[in-house]
Amino acid sequence: MTPEQKARVSIDALLQQAGWHVCNMADANIHAARGVALREFPLNTGFGFADYLLYIDGKAAGLIEAK
Repeated sequence: MTPEQKARVSIDALLQQAGWHVCNMADANIHAARGVALREFPLNTGFGFADYLLYIDGKAAGLIEAK
């Protein structure tokens, strides 16, 4: 497992412990909970992906980059 993969496992666990609903883009529902963290969120062409895009009450509120 790469350092980035290890970081993602840790980040998933920490987000879930803090009450976030963590899901993949294929299962995305920004209204599934008050706080939703979407993994591997696609950015505009040429900018790749955000490791996690955070939504609060259905509105984008921040992002997390796993390093």
